[in-house]
Amino acid sequence: MNGAESLVGTLLEGNVDVCFTNPGTSEMHFVAALDQYDKMRSILCLFEGCATGAADGYFRMKRTPASTLLHLGPGLANGLANLHNAKKASSGIVNIVGEHALDHIKLNAPLTSDIEGIARPVSHWVKTSKSSKDIAVDGAEAIEMANVNPGQISTLILPGDTAWNEGNAIQSINLKNKYSTVSSNLIDEALTALREAKNPLILVGGSALEEKNLIKLAKVADKIGCPMKTDWFNARLDKGAGRVNSVRIPYVVDKAVEVLKDFDSIIIIGARRPVAFFAYPNKPGVLTQETTKFIELASLSDDITSVINELSDKVGISDNKPSTVSEFKIPDIPSGPINPTSLGMVLGALIPENAIVVDESVTTGREFFYQTAGSHPHTWLNNCGGSIGFGMPVAIGAAVACPDKKVISLEGDGSAMYTVQSLWTMARENLDIVVLIFANQSYKILQGELTNVGVDNPGKSALEMLSLKDPSLDWVSVSKGMGVDAVRVDNLEDLVKNFKHGLKDKGPFLIEVMI
Repeated sequence: MNGAESLVGTLLEGNVDVCFTNPGTSEMHFVAALDQYDKMRSILCLFEGCATGAADGYFRMKRTPASTLLHLGPGLANGLANLHNAKKASSGIVNIVGEHALDHIKLNAPLTSDIEGIARPVSHWVKTSKSSKDIAVDGAEAIEMANVNPGQISTLILPGDTAWNEGNAIQSINLKNKYSTVSSNLIDEALTALREAKNPLILVGGSALEEKNLIKLAKVADKIGCPMKTDWFNARLDKGAGRVNSVRIPYVVDKAVEVLKDFDSIIIIGARRPVAFFAYPNKPGVLTQETTKFIELASLSDDITSVINELSDKVGISDNKPSTVSEFKIPDIPSGPINPTSLGMVLGALIPENAIVVDESVTTGREFFYQTAGSHPHTWLNNCGGSIGFGMPVAIGAAVACPDKKVISLEGDGSAMYTVQSLWTMARENLDIVVLIFANQSYKILQGELTNVGVDNPGKSALEMLSLKDPSLDWVSVSKGMGVDAVRVDNLEDLVKNFKHGLKDKGPFLIEVMI
């Protein structure tokens, strides 16, 4: 058994049985080792950002890490943007990054780089194996670290000779994934603050957004008489009819400040203090008042479920349904022009039960979240890190993790171009994904950002940098060229007809929605 074979066997021992790959020469022994283990599902991605994003989506739905296989420093660098997003979402991933053989590194060949230095900003744990006898042991540690709650990114660097030389035995895995305990005194302090405040708020995120936890927190909020909100971006949120309607803090700074201005005490459970996504001239970065009191009741690494259980016991919640539970209310399918409002209504009417919605719709979809509150129960995944090219790769991972659920990928046309190679992987794996491309043929969000930073009269050169015309993108041709059937629609009737078709049929399907 060579080092690579011992590593693949150890990954399987640690329940890491999916590998999103984009290999090169230094990873060929790992690739060959895959033939020895038919339980390892290997999925080829044509760009490393697709592989890392897919691993993010997989963890969000499966709650166990997948692995990636990346080629040296440049391959890892190509995957950094979606590793940034994954880290912000607290997704667990085991990266396997090939390296030159140890004796070859000193020759400074063209692909030689500081792989550890590249990996550290987007990893919680980084290690280079120094011997083929160490590979399985290091792999076991990488798996253990990726499983540390709420989820971490491990990057194991695999020099070529450590993969091809004689390895060690497959290692057993000791998962140390216990959550930290929050003291009862802190829970009492938070409860006192809620009761004494004039205008308290409960701000939730992470596992507090899981359906059972959110129901209990909604009952706590009802008993105390205070609202509950979430951040604009959440890694995963179960929503729809019968579930708590989680009201998000607005993305736009002025609206967020207005929403938060009256809260004098904010209890944080699995969330972060509200801050603006960007800095703007003459606008605040902190969205709350200077006098607002914060109590950090539970972080993402804490046992949030136990905190919520104890808090609800101390409050004495009722058996009544929370006032904030969404009633089943399907929007009417509208007629008329395609616009953000009508798109949201179509989506709200047609989302199937237990669907997974991956949202990178950017400006087009800012109201979709609210228009789908009464739809069939579903799961919503947001971009927590802000790096573009998140949506379609995460949809791949979600579809691999949950093959029995329909995945809907909501994409801006500009964002989709960052990881367009995802379509090929969707076709190759026959993944059950409907992709909606909202084609406004521009970087629409940046047109608004020009105004936000004080540029009131942009000229021709500035506007050309935000336009996707001349030439215009042809998403039907692009998609079919990647093996995914596609249509273009410019009216609601055709959108509804084709969306229903995509939801009914198995496999990938793309709709270019002209706005």
